[in-house]
Amino acid sequence: MTTRSRSSRWFLLAGIPTMLVLAALAWPEIAARAAYAVQSAKAAVAAEKLSRVEDLSTAFEHVAEVIRPSVVSVTSLQKIETPQTRMPPPLFDSPFRDFFGDEFLRRFFGDIPRAPRGGGRRELFRRGLGTGVIVSDDGYILTNNHVVRDADKVTVQLSDRRTFTAKVVGTDPKTDIAVLKIEADGLHPAKLGDSDKVRVGQWVVAAGNPFGLTATITAGIISAKGRSNVAAAEYEDFIQTDAAINPGNSGGPLVNLRGEVIGINTAIVTRSGGYMGIGFAIPINMARAVMEDIIEQGRVVRGYLGVVIHDLTPDLAKSFGFEGTEGALVSQVMKDTPADEAGLKPGDIITRFGEKRIHNMQELRIAVSTTNPGTKVKVEFYRDGKKHTTTVEVGELNEETVAAAGAPGKHVAGKLGLTVQRLTPELARRLNIERAEGVAVTDVEPGSPAESAGLQPGDVIISVQGREIRSLRDFREAMRQADLRQGVRMIVESGGMRRFVFIRVR
Repeated sequence: MTTRSRSSRWFLLAGIPTMLVLAALAWPEIAARAAYAVQSAKAAVAAEKLSRVEDLSTAFEHVAEVIRPSVVSVTSLQKIETPQTRMPPPLFDSPFRDFFGDEFLRRFFGDIPRAPRGGGRRELFRRGLGTGVIVSDDGYILTNNHVVRDADKVTVQLSDRRTFTAKVVGTDPKTDIAVLKIEADGLHPAKLGDSDKVRVGQWVVAAGNPFGLTATITAGIISAKGRSNVAAAEYEDFIQTDAAINPGNSGGPLVNLRGEVIGINTAIVTRSGGYMGIGFAIPINMARAVMEDIIEQGRVVRGYLGVVIHDLTPDLAKSFGFEGTEGALVSQVMKDTPADEAGLKPGDIITRFGEKRIHNMQELRIAVSTTNPGTKVKVEFYRDGKKHTTTVEVGELNEETVAAAGAPGKHVAGKLGLTVQRLTPELARRLNIERAEGVAVTDVEPGSPAESAGLQPGDVIISVQGREIRSLRDFREAMRQADLRQGVRMIVESGGMRRFVFIRVR
């Protein structure tokens, strides 16, 4: 080996430690650059995802713009006279009222007295605040029945602050729907969607005036469908949502991200009086059908089968040789009704009504009620563990058909604190009276005007204001025409004796 070769080799060997030292010194920077490169790559992916999030945010902005001119504030006013000695709480004459609104203060301090000009008796204004949605360019508005119930005057305020006196075209307490009408030009109606197509998990927007705060938008998802037993209406098929709904939102629209109204916000589950994450909306398909009946016929027309139905339990299903618990169990078939004529019997389990699969009794009730009378519908049911089909011609639900079927219809006169039931032969025997027609008192609320007048369960109402009462319809009509503030005179019978009673709502 030459001296030069040895020198080169020594040089290379001697340089390795130096290279190692230099590499060690540079490694943190190399590692940092590599980590930064990874972060940069992740940032690019995240930025792409954020663009999609921004698209979602933009969608909510567009929905708010689309629905805003269609949402109205609904104020109902009911006048009640009260002695002049009652004075309003101090807060009602303070700036707190301007910020929180009458509804908020009323919830904590009671009704709001206002002194009329010129002195005299004070008037007590019971005010209700809610929301509505314009559904036609000629001024029809959907809202809740409970928003305008018993109102002497209803006003509607548009998003541009114009205010109109509204006519209550009709109401349906069974679904809690009311239809209003205003005379205004240039209205922007909302687009109504198809609530049958909504899916759990879809984004929705609730629009309304919670606590009087107009033009409020909240967002959430559809939490569930087909909710019943909420005790908010007789016919319940609610859409459940976690979009914030508070007092004042009632009657407002629930809207999908296409800007279509899919429900009318109606009720909440709460322990505080405010939002707790569970709200309910009437499906727009149900609300639209009710609205069309009210506008076109002046009343809601419902289908009728003539059966008493129940939900299935596992034990009941097993006893009938039926697998599962989906369906509606028939426990009674009224004589000479559509169900009777179609051959349905107690113990039948109805699983399909027309094209609709029946999971529970509420679904069957709604399917029947929304079917036009006279329609022939194929019904699928199980009897003794075997599947059968029949065709039923749907009848019309009214008091006469219910009475003819022997169903014990009831009517609750809430202001009087009174519940009455159609007098049946069985009930007459139980009450030991000879009369075969009329209405019998079945419940009297403690402390109510009815109790103060001396009415008791078992009393039979013979007449109201001189009008003979032979049916629940007679009683309802008489109460509708009566001025409860002036008082109502009745003749009632109990123990074979008749007497006059006078009831007044103060």
